[in-house]
Amino acid sequence: MAILFVLLKMVEYHFFARHLSLEVYLGIVAILFTALGIWLGLRLTRTAQKQQEPAPLNHATVSPEKDLDSLGISPREYEVLSLIAKGYTNQQIADTLFISLNTVKTHSSNLFAKLDVQRRTQAVHRARQLRVL
Repeated sequence: MAILFVLLKMVEYHFFARHLSLEVYLGIVAILFTALGIWLGLRLTRTAQKQQEPAPLNHATVSPEKDLDSLGISPREYEVLSLIAKGYTNQQIADTLFISLNTVKTHSSNLFAKLDVQRRTQAVHRARQLRVL
């Protein structure tokens, strides 16, 4: 703030022949910070709006039923697995499939056990190895 006052005083002495009151300087600083706040707010909200919404699930996708049956993966677990492969979070999967977050977690843990993996990335990798995805 002090630097702005000094800068404004220097500009006044160099370019203006009259002296301005402190209220004028405070008004100029307030206008500058307001403009900065508006610019920053718009920039942050535009970034938040640009984040992609998850694409709707295409229920017409073909699932390799024979491989799924041999692994014991249910159709709903396969839907969860395909959304995990697309990079959806558990909350996004729950919203897309209209199920609770705990149900998504249950399906995920069942998938991990059936695919013999510990993490989501391993589950996707293993499913691709088995040509399920």
